Amino acid sequence: MIKIEIPQPDLTITERKQTPKENEPIIKPIYGFIDFHLIPRDKGGIFLFYNINDELLFVGKARKLRQRIKKHFEDNVSPIKLHRDEVYRMDICIVDDPMEREIYETYIINKLRAKYNIDKVFYK
Repeated sequence: MIKIEIPQPDLTITERKQTPKENEPIIKPIYGFIDFHLIPRDKGGIFLFYNINDELLFVGKARKLRQRIKKHFEDNVSPIKLHRDEVYRMDICIVDDPMEREIYETYIINKLRAKYNIDKVFYK
């Protein structure tokens, strides 16, 4: 039997408002998030979107995390486009190997029953 453990997040971003300090530029929020700059540009991994009640909404993987996560909040083809306002927290796990990302994504979707993932679902 294969034993898979869900990785611990390397970064957690929560919806918040900016309280600008002296000479600090104003960051325009995207659906309440202002900390996209903390997500590595050149790292791959998996990301998990949660609502304010810690209910898992969506799991995804990316070769370049920041670019992919921002796309979920900006484009019109994202599976969560109608539910962006629900996202309150993001957990980001750096996973370099593409095969591991695929395995983790599928495992987490089915183990934690992500609400808005429609592909890779085996528990229906």
